Order: sequence, then C-alpha cells, then structure tokens
Amino acid sequence: MVFLTAKVMQRTALFVTFGGLVTSLVTTFLPFWKTMNSDLNEVENWFSGLWHTCLYTEEVGMQCKAYESVMGLPLDLQISRVLMLVSICTGGVALLAIVPGLQGVEMCAGQPGLKRRLLILGGVLSWVSGLATLTPVSIVAYTTVVEFWNQGLPDAVPRWEYGEAMFSGWFGGLALVVGGTLVFVAVCMGDFDQRPPSVSNSPQLKHRTKNYLKTEVL
Repeated sequence: MVFLTAKVMQRTALFVTFGGLVTSLVTTFLPFWKTMNSDLNEVENWFSGLWHTCLYTEEVGMQCKAYESVMGLPLDLQISRVLMLVSICTGGVALLAIVPGLQGVEMCAGQPGLKRRLLILGGVLSWVSGLATLTPVSIVAYTTVVEFWNQGLPDAVPRWEYGEAMFSGWFGGLALVVGGTLVFVAVCMGDFDQRPPSVSNSPQLKHRTKNYLKTEVL
C-alpha cells in the first residue's frame, strides 16, 4: 500500500502507545476496580480501587476514603500498586524514546542509527509497560473470582465483582503491547526501505561485464 510507510507506522505506534499510557494512568487512580452491591440495601454501592474505597448513595452521592495503612492492604493490591506505577514510568520513558526516533523530527537528525536504537528502546519499554498493566489487573481479577465463588462464605454476604476500571486496564495494557509491536514493525519497514538495491547475478550480466573489462584492457 502506498500510504503504509515507515513514517506512518511510526506515528500510528506513537498514537497507540500514548493512548494506552493515558488509559493505564487513569485506571491506576480510578476507584472502580471492584464493585459491590448488597441485596439487603440496594441504595448503597461500594467501590474499591488501589488507593481508595468509595460508597455511593442516592442521598449523599460518592464518598471516598483512602486506605489508612499500606501494610494492612491485601497482597494483591500492594503488588498492583507497584506494577501500575512501574507501568506509568516505563510508558512515559517509552514515549520519550520514541518521539526523537521518529522520521521528520529534528532531534537526532542526521543520525539514523541512533534514531533506530531509540525506536527499539521505546518498543521494548512499551512492551514492559503493557505487561506491567496487564499483570496487576489480571491478579485482581483472579482474586475477585476466587473470593466470589468462595463456598465458605454465607450466601447472604455481599461479594465483590468486576468494576469498570478492570476493563479499561486490560484495554490500556493491550494498547501498550500493540504500540510496542507497531514500533518494531516500523523499524523493520525502515530497514527494508534503506537496504541497498540488489545486484543481479545473472550470467548475461557477468558476461557483459567480463567483455567490458577486456575491452578496457585492450
């Protein structure tokens, strides 16, 4: 395709990576990782995130309270906090590496080797950021399922279910992984465009070259 060039692919990878990073950043601080609604009191909805627990009622609205102690948090939330912060940091560094490596950007102009290495670094960091987002979301999803189907709890006890932030986290992580993959596709396309033209090894060309050299010697 004419429009599918290395430059277009680089811009697409940057856009997808940036969207995934923003989604992961928003997911980190949303209190909607898990939700709970009691059948005994349907006007109250509980929400739980990595940093806050919120209660929504029709009379008062949303009220949130931060966790009092980090050591008192469940292990899955502690791990999720660390991994989501790692995801944000690595995703930000990935964007900082990808931008100067883009074709048409004045930074590092005249240094195609350095631009290529920056793109590769950005792609790797985007992959790391995506995996660092998918891992905590999947861990929290697993523990939520295990607790939901815990046979030791009475049926009357309300249980946590998936919240909207879980799905946005999966989307953000996948976007970061896809963005890193597109970066490597753009690098391969750039290498293909910059390769020297192949020299034909046909017998006729060799014969003509040999006669031409003999003519010059004579």
